[in-house]
Amino acid sequence: MDIITLDFETYYDKQYSLSKMTTEAYIRDPRFQVIGVSTKINDGPTEWFTGTAMDTVGYLHQFDWENSALLAQNTMFDGAILSWRCGIRPKALFDTMCMSRAISGLHVRHSLAALSERWGVGQKGDEVIRAIGMRRQDFSPQAMRDYAAYCVQDTELTWAIFNKMLETGFPQSEMRLIDLTLRMFTDPVLELDVDHLQGHLEYTLRRKEALLEKAGITDKKDLMSNNKFAGMLEDLGVTPPKKISPTTGKETYAFAKTDLEFLELQEHGDLEVQTLVAARLGNKSTIEETRTQSFIEIGERGALPIPLRYYAAHTGRWGGSQRVNVQNLPSRGANAGQIKTAILAPEGYVLIDCDSSQIEARVLAWLAEQNDLVDAFARKEDTYIRMAAQIFGIPEAEVTRAQRAVGKTVILGCGYGVGWFTLQGTLKRDAGQEVSDDEARRIIDIYRHSNHKIRSLWRAAQNTIRYMEQGDSLDFGRPGVLGVDASRNAVVLPNGLAMFYPELHAEQGEKGYEYFYKSRTGKTRLYGGKLVENATQALARIIVGEQMLRIAKRYQVVLTVHDSVVSCVPEDEADEARAYIETCMQWTPEWAEGLPVACEAETGRSYGVMQ
Repeated sequence: MDIITLDFETYYDKQYSLSKMTTEAYIRDPRFQVIGVSTKINDGPTEWFTGTAMDTVGYLHQFDWENSALLAQNTMFDGAILSWRCGIRPKALFDTMCMSRAISGLHVRHSLAALSERWGVGQKGDEVIRAIGMRRQDFSPQAMRDYAAYCVQDTELTWAIFNKMLETGFPQSEMRLIDLTLRMFTDPVLELDVDHLQGHLEYTLRRKEALLEKAGITDKKDLMSNNKFAGMLEDLGVTPPKKISPTTGKETYAFAKTDLEFLELQEHGDLEVQTLVAARLGNKSTIEETRTQSFIEIGERGALPIPLRYYAAHTGRWGGSQRVNVQNLPSRGANAGQIKTAILAPEGYVLIDCDSSQIEARVLAWLAEQNDLVDAFARKEDTYIRMAAQIFGIPEAEVTRAQRAVGKTVILGCGYGVGWFTLQGTLKRDAGQEVSDDEARRIIDIYRHSNHKIRSLWRAAQNTIRYMEQGDSLDFGRPGVLGVDASRNAVVLPNGLAMFYPELHAEQGEKGYEYFYKSRTGKTRLYGGKLVENATQALARIIVGEQMLRIAKRYQVVLTVHDSVVSCVPEDEADEARAYIETCMQWTPEWAEGLPVACEAETGRSYGVMQ
């Protein structure tokens, strides 16, 4: 298979640019114009082409794309132009920016300029800055030659970086996942019910005004009081986010505009929470309003491209982007399922949403060698009822639905060493149960006593952190699954990639040494339970990714959200497809021998209405 490295140069100005618009809106806009394109087949010479839109399409169609891979620095952009504007769909999609996130971690930059410097292949030019506001016909012959040289250089840099990255032994399975992720965007098939979205937007606007009036928020001073605002969040079942103050060194509320956990509440599933946070931040619109409007505009332009960021978290998980964030569509509250309901399979097709059941809890029990819990999962026992029976001291047959909800919350929420206060808030939010401080402490004790191997895993992970900070490697968890490379402050995963903890260091705290590392959001605390959480999520992500690739051999994967995979299949073979997909989602790789996995699948034309 040939690799064609490509770089488009396109028109932009102060208002019409990727800094002001999403990639989808920019490429589909009537103002869009390709100024020129550079191409390079394998290690051959790089050439530049400029011409009319029709000439450019003709030039690009001369390549054998059916047997060639497209390589670009930002293939979501270049691949979408190739697909939407030229009608070209290459055999495979490669992307150096995606690869860089997985190889180098998220604490460093991944622009072409940064990659060129990091890999020592050359220096990126700045001619694109001088082209602002210039259409193809505005370039003088010399200016066009300078622009061509700039574009050619970018293509050469991308090819050189790609080959350097391949030399690291980048996993082939991850190359295929990059391709699959990018195709969700470049080859869209999902449709949007614009009428339904319009109705939802009108309802959301009316409800927001009613909620503000109900909350009696007339004076912003009430909102700016940290204690009062924290109380408002708690009344809505939300545990207020906290942080260590850089000035006092003590714990305080994380309510600043730069606090990521607080900002994430803008996308909470409950509109009341969104409204409260938007009011505190001084925003006129809630995320639900702006997101719904974005979906409406996309639906008016065409099919729905799914913009997912490959390796968006240092655990390898995918993340939302491009202002629609399909990873976090509301599932609770008045807005539950409204946008999802508007996402449709094309006529003659249905969607199959297959979720890997309790995969984090299963991976955690398996990694910790908590064999009684692993065996319970393998026997398909209801582990939530099992936990609830222990908490309430009753036979499993007598556990009520409400008590099972408590057991579920404890199983899913206590595996990473959370304290009683956090559990108290989680029980209120997820199980609708208010418990006293003493009861929350008692439930924590029951969980930890019942799952002593998981508790031991936290301690082992804490020792790993201590050793790694001192420059020594100490593995933790089930033997042979995870490795530790102290020279890189990294935990090595079974697929050869790693989780990085750069600038890991110890600080004296009130209860002894505490450990911190540099993340993209700043100084971040690392402790045994957190490292176990990271490892568990990373392993679960590898498994789901491999399962997704197996599904993609027969059916188009159009979306992944956390531990679920959504595929678009012909309606007349829905039952056969569902059986095949369920088989794929129950597969485990060789390194995960003995891990019992399970799945649940639903089918429907609408993503929000399935059975």
